[in-house]
Amino acid sequence: MADNLDRERMVPRDANATSKAASGACLLRTRGLSKQYGPVTVLSNVSIEIEAGEIHAIIGENGAGKSTLMRLISGYVDPSAGSLEIEGHAVSFATPHEAQDAGIVLVHQEILLADGLTVAENLFLGRELTRNGVVDDRRMQQIAADKLAELGCHVSPNRLVRDVALADRQLVQIARALLDDYKLVIFDEPTAVLTGNEVERLLDIVLRLKERNIGVLYISHRLDEVQRLADKVTVLRDGKMVGTYPGRTLSQMDMAELMVGRELSALYPPKSDAKPGEPMLRVMNATVPGYVEDVSFTAHKGEILGLAGMVGAGRTELFEGLVGLRPASARIELNGVPLHIRSQREAIDAGIGYLTEDRKAKGLLLQERLAPNLTLSALGRFHPGLYLRKRRETAALAEAVAQYDIRLKSLKVTAGQLSGGNQQKLLLAKILLTDPSVVIIDEPTRGIDIANKAQIYTFIRKLVGQGKACIVISSEMQELIGLCDRILIMRQGRINGEVSGEQMTETNIALFATADTEGGQAAVGGRA
Repeated sequence: MADNLDRERMVPRDANATSKAASGACLLRTRGLSKQYGPVTVLSNVSIEIEAGEIHAIIGENGAGKSTLMRLISGYVDPSAGSLEIEGHAVSFATPHEAQDAGIVLVHQEILLADGLTVAENLFLGRELTRNGVVDDRRMQQIAADKLAELGCHVSPNRLVRDVALADRQLVQIARALLDDYKLVIFDEPTAVLTGNEVERLLDIVLRLKERNIGVLYISHRLDEVQRLADKVTVLRDGKMVGTYPGRTLSQMDMAELMVGRELSALYPPKSDAKPGEPMLRVMNATVPGYVEDVSFTAHKGEILGLAGMVGAGRTELFEGLVGLRPASARIELNGVPLHIRSQREAIDAGIGYLTEDRKAKGLLLQERLAPNLTLSALGRFHPGLYLRKRRETAALAEAVAQYDIRLKSLKVTAGQLSGGNQQKLLLAKILLTDPSVVIIDEPTRGIDIANKAQIYTFIRKLVGQGKACIVISSEMQELIGLCDRILIMRQGRINGEVSGEQMTETNIALFATADTEGGQAAVGGRA
């Protein structure tokens, strides 16, 4: 079991002991850091050490206290108890600027950029370069371009942030944090919206920071990244420390079990041995101007169909076009009946549900209570006349909370007060309340913890067991392989390949995602 920590290769380090790595002396030490909001304790007695030139991962389920710890260290909130030391000297920060002046910077999980400013203006916001008393736009644009190129991002520095794709916005935010030399860089879920080459470039940047003797605190739900990068791993559970471990000693399953406090069975539910049923959704010659050209595919009853591809391949744009969220043309049939979809409402009415990749900006009303969020897409069931059936709405919410294991303190909280995993389960409940025949889920587990991932995978498998068709778009190849019955791979706006069975490997998916098959769509181990 995860709590039995006396196994030889999983012996935790004493959190209060001073350790000196070969890379350098202790850079930052926390002693008993705690945070309370009124009577609620969100972090209790956390003591860790970060050495210069060390990558120290902080892992835990959503709500474990990871982000709170990072905000305490970087000056965004004040501790209720405990203290900080930098290079042996006691410090306290009233603002994030004071933390930055001391050499600590936080790269936020949320995108905190000004939409109405250019990429370069965002990078230098509040620290503009001047020449003879005038802002030096040309120099800032050149530095911005160079810094973004290091991250593999080739967005024009003159482009407005509102016109930049979500993945590139995250890279802009990371580039902003890396403009100056810091002693400690904190990354909070930096790859949540990245995929493929973007992830690889970011991990290379993290390793380069280590080579420059810079300390790194790294939070990620992607345990493969933690296993690859971390010199040390600190596990938090329910706001308390489980322990700090040498990174090389922990497998991904070890980490997952330490996070949840129990042994985990297989992460992915078993796949059905039954053959997929008759075609349910047929899409022919779909085109989304500027993104997708002449895409055709079929999703079958009882099948989980995966969509893979690099950022910019057109996966999200294809399905936003099919459900009426952006201009598109296509021939669509659902159970043999032709559809003409011009809006998301028409898609819902036809029996097609779409769960967006961006739950915070596009999926949920974060300032609203849970009940309106749940029932918005099925409002006719709760608002048949002049008056809202509040009792019926409350009953539907209670049922969804129980069915999807949405963890909350009260039914009256807002959607923004839920953890990422519980927000995702609320969004899934919202889509399924319309009883769709086809469910399209874009990035089903982005930014959520291992326990909630396992639950969502089980929910998806149950959907197809009920005779629905499910389409999963994901940037995580292992997720697609573990969950899906068949995978289509997009490249440059077209479907470039298909894999199924034993041919669903990361190597084959990466090949189709990056290489021109020269003959159009190719199939490996499955239907062409």
